[in-house]
Amino acid sequence: MKKGKRLLVIFMILAFLIFADINMTYALTPSADPRYNGIDVSNWQGYIDYRQVKESGIEVVYIKSSQGSNIKDAYFDINYENAKANGLKVGFYHFLTATNTGEAEQEARFFASVIAGKQPDCKLVMDYEVFGGVSVEESNNIAQVFLETVKRLTNKEVIVYSNLSNARDRFSRQIADNYELWIAYYGDYNNLRNIETRWQKWIGVQYTDRGYVPGIRGNVDRDLYTENIFLSDTSEVPNNENPNDSMNTETITYTVQSGDTLSSIASRYGTTVQELVDINGLSNPNLIYPGEVLRIMTNSTTHGSETRGTGSIIYTVQRGNTLSQIANRYGVTVSHIVEINNIANPNLIYPGQKLRITESTNTNLNPVNQNNFYTVQRGDTLSGIARRYRVSTQYLVRLNGISNPNLIYPGQMLKI
Repeated sequence: MKKGKRLLVIFMILAFLIFADINMTYALTPSADPRYNGIDVSNWQGYIDYRQVKESGIEVVYIKSSQGSNIKDAYFDINYENAKANGLKVGFYHFLTATNTGEAEQEARFFASVIAGKQPDCKLVMDYEVFGGVSVEESNNIAQVFLETVKRLTNKEVIVYSNLSNARDRFSRQIADNYELWIAYYGDYNNLRNIETRWQKWIGVQYTDRGYVPGIRGNVDRDLYTENIFLSDTSEVPNNENPNDSMNTETITYTVQSGDTLSSIASRYGTTVQELVDINGLSNPNLIYPGEVLRIMTNSTTHGSETRGTGSIIYTVQRGNTLSQIANRYGVTVSHIVEINNIANPNLIYPGQKLRITESTNTNLNPVNQNNFYTVQRGDTLSGIARRYRVSTQYLVRLNGISNPNLIYPGQMLKI
């Protein structure tokens, strides 16, 4: 009888330990010595001079390729071509917005079709950080379907990009066991050794969203990677059927006609002369000739006096406008507009002039008012809002005195 009880106790202890191991979390350490300097970019950065980027010591660049089921990043192709041409190691990421497994499969197919024919050096990435009220269980089902489908369609390894909160509380142990982690942690990555998540190791860390790199206008995300970020198979991504042929963005070529000017072409396609100069490497914007072929981004649809694209607006100056009025309208600063449009005299703008505005203009956002407040919408997360406005989650927490970063509610006003 005593022996039977002893065996029962041993069995119960073993069962407890097995159960605890399934649910336990681990301190997070790098998979190897992190020694590859990197950045991750999208249309937010505009045109990038990758020669300068390479010369500054950057070795790896992750490029946003797509979002949802039909949005191709406007700068994907040119970022890929120029990064490759300058000897940088390249990876691709997709911003996942699915709310069910059917949408997750559709987005995976779209991602695979966008990157088809390209040769990534780094593992493909799922960026899934805005959940729109989807439960933890369902969001893990969505992630699982997306990851499995991308891997099957591309024959490439796929990893998870996540902030610390989601790595700890959202993603399942099953995903952590099968897909490596690129974590967003703004600070000293050595501190991750004292933090528990469902992963044991990370292969990449995004340590700031306010980095400066020569060749890039404004801030850019900075990263460190271990050797495990690289693919063992760097062959072309195979062609896959595109489930949605009506992408919101694309790059076209235009053949200059007699009488054309860069200004007239920019006006026709809702872009700027400066963007045409940058993208096409023109040394003299006043010198184009019939038959010359220009690359043009056509990632936008026109709304009155403005043209909206992914993450940016081209605004056509109206009679009586001032930079101050335009800045207030879109919740940005005058200096922002001056800087990205290379305006020599802020007091001198003229009707018909095209101005690019890229901060706080995402069409999914409420514009920031002149007091720099944002109204929380249903499905928002603090990390998602922080990423959209190019600030850190910690910054929003401190600025707004938020005690629980995971608890915000529709209608809440946040200082930005």
